[in-house]
Amino acid sequence: MIHDAKMMQNAFAAEAPPTALANVSRRAILGGLGGLVLALSWREPAFAEDKAEPKKFGGDAMPNGWQDNPKVFVAIAPDGTVTVTCHRAEMGQGVRTSIALVVADELEADWAKVRVTQAWGDETRFGNQDTDGSRSLRHFLPHMRHAGAAARAMLVQAAAKQWGVPADEVRAENHVLTHAKSKRSIPYGEVAAAAAELPVPARESVTLKDPKAFRYIGKGEIGLIDNRDITTGRAIYGFDVRVEGMLYALVARPPVFGGKVVSVDDSTALKVPGVVKVFTIGPPELPSEFQPLGGVAVIAKNTWAAMKGREALKITWDDGPNANYDSTAFRAELEKAVRAPGKVVRNQGDVDAAMKGAKTRLEAEYFVPHLAQAPMEPPAALVQIKDGFCEAWTCTQAPQATHDRLAKKLGLAPDKVRVNVTLLGGGFGRKSKPDYVIEAALCSQAVGGAPVKLVWTRDDDLHNGYFHTISVERLEAGLDAKGMPVAWLHRSAAPTIGSIFAAGAKNALPFELGMGMVNNPFAVPNVRLENPEAAAHVRIGWFRSVSNIPHAFAIQSFVSELAHAAGRDPKDYLLDLIGPARIIDPTAIGDVWNYGEDPARYPIDTGRLRRVIETAAGAARWGRKLPSGQGLGIAGHYSFVTYTAVAAEVAVDAKGGVTINRIDIAVDCGPQVNPERVRSQMEGAVVMGMGLALSSEITFKNGRVQQDNFDGYEITRIDAAPKAVHVHLLPSTDYAQPLGGVGEPGVPPVAPAIANAIFAATGRRIRQLPIRDQTSA
Repeated sequence: MIHDAKMMQNAFAAEAPPTALANVSRRAILGGLGGLVLALSWREPAFAEDKAEPKKFGGDAMPNGWQDNPKVFVAIAPDGTVTVTCHRAEMGQGVRTSIALVVADELEADWAKVRVTQAWGDETRFGNQDTDGSRSLRHFLPHMRHAGAAARAMLVQAAAKQWGVPADEVRAENHVLTHAKSKRSIPYGEVAAAAAELPVPARESVTLKDPKAFRYIGKGEIGLIDNRDITTGRAIYGFDVRVEGMLYALVARPPVFGGKVVSVDDSTALKVPGVVKVFTIGPPELPSEFQPLGGVAVIAKNTWAAMKGREALKITWDDGPNANYDSTAFRAELEKAVRAPGKVVRNQGDVDAAMKGAKTRLEAEYFVPHLAQAPMEPPAALVQIKDGFCEAWTCTQAPQATHDRLAKKLGLAPDKVRVNVTLLGGGFGRKSKPDYVIEAALCSQAVGGAPVKLVWTRDDDLHNGYFHTISVERLEAGLDAKGMPVAWLHRSAAPTIGSIFAAGAKNALPFELGMGMVNNPFAVPNVRLENPEAAAHVRIGWFRSVSNIPHAFAIQSFVSELAHAAGRDPKDYLLDLIGPARIIDPTAIGDVWNYGEDPARYPIDTGRLRRVIETAAGAARWGRKLPSGQGLGIAGHYSFVTYTAVAAEVAVDAKGGVTINRIDIAVDCGPQVNPERVRSQMEGAVVMGMGLALSSEITFKNGRVQQDNFDGYEITRIDAAPKAVHVHLLPSTDYAQPLGGVGEPGVPPVAPAIANAIFAATGRRIRQLPIRDQTSA
């Protein structure tokens, strides 16, 4: 669907100029349209001390002085309409709904009168806006609650002042203020203007609701606030934005990462009706970070003309240093790397001595290929440069990063750039990197600042993205007489995301190691973890769950192998390996990152990990006898400070065809703000994890991606989805406790649970993804 800019601006508040809220401070409020505009700020708890270096990965690091700027906005119009500003991007996870319902609950608002507007990219105003790391509500629940509670207090004070009664005698409930003694009542909208003249109460003076009185938080009865617009086609995504007189652009990018244009013949392209301009975008300096790959841009009056013009280009490419990259051959390099010592990243006890003294030794290697995020909506951006001001409309997970890269590339002052955020048709990490927005800006610049919408096709998305790393994991264990490990060796070789930021980066960064490897909580006395070097030959980027995927697949599969060698039940063996319930300081076992969280507030709790495993197994009726060719598999994992476990029931037919009969996924993420969205996120994670297990793979030959579209890069089709997915939320109603993440933790345990179930059904061990024909006779 195509929508005009006016509709888009109304939906996402893009009309408000950057200076509209310039006078808002944390101790003042503005009267807006005769109503109330509330701005609040808070001080984000620092990791360790405030003097600590801002965390580059995982945490919501803020600019200096950010606590003095407004962070959350609650507006109440004279007609009572409440507008909540959402500072995180909506890409299907329901963040616009969840943030609004938190504010509305503390505000005692009528949900039917609540609206949401989207913040533009401005971290000095709104705080960290990167929608990644499964941390939006994890970090902002208390602040959103205070925003709503402070607004409620101000309305109460305004009504009390108007009636000449004590504020503690006024009650706010369901959008109405009442005074029981005088039997008076007044709707919120009628006192909003008076409330706007009152000072914002000090944070410590604000009284939060008792969770027992919550009307929305934790109830799971609220659908997506954008659901009607989404289902009727009115919702505005990056592909939908339209302004008067805009042009369209596509780019022919180097087919090999690091390549560049040698020459281009555009004579035929320029003859295509509708083509306006063809120009060359220079290659980025390496490491490339978030910069465009370079290539040849075609700008036209419509998308079809741009496509046909691009097809008509005759380009000679220099494929550069990665011209010979072959992912099959590179796998062999990684296998060689993990068979030799690497950089030690955790070492406890004496692994070598324990291995020598072990009764039995087992070893296995596990492989995970490159993966593409492949969001349903490929990257898209509309940019206009007018009168020295750059304005962008785009589907981005990182509006501030987009803003900053645009300003730098165009040589503009920060206040001369504005990034408006649309809905995202999926992201999975791809839309954290704004190379496509910069491409759109360069196209606008090339045509004198006219508005240009740049789009990526599915082929572009698969050929020129930021790929999930390829990896080989080698595990070795020495077992005692009871079949339990006395020694554990894990070597992980994979190109690092750090390679797009630093030349020559070949070892994993702390946040990659902290995704299920160094923070492995197993009760093994002797442990050594190593990280051999691995060079990157493609752009490596974030992918939903990131390095948890290969680590969980390898570790949870290996545990099943150890259980089989010991003649034990896999679930019982896994629980024994985890050991008794205990609290582990992640920094004590080598995890200096801990998902960006304070380890004192977010330690590893093996009791919670045990409970999700027991819950998933119990729901699947673990231990029951199944027909021939069917099996149950189990896997548990800790990621994004949340605990998840999957029990998979699979059937393998005589030809090796795999059917997923049932998935039980248990999750302990602490208090659940919006249980319905937690369930949907887990269901989506199961389907995505199943695709990674059975069919999804990106391969390279001569530096080029071999998959062009969804016929080659296979995601889970509806007819192959699990027949039944059961989500089990471990209850928690203590909203003073820290929240865990939700968007990503469901993915890692899916593939190993399926692989372990296939072994139970067939006796065939799965050590590489995707499974594809490994089950064939």
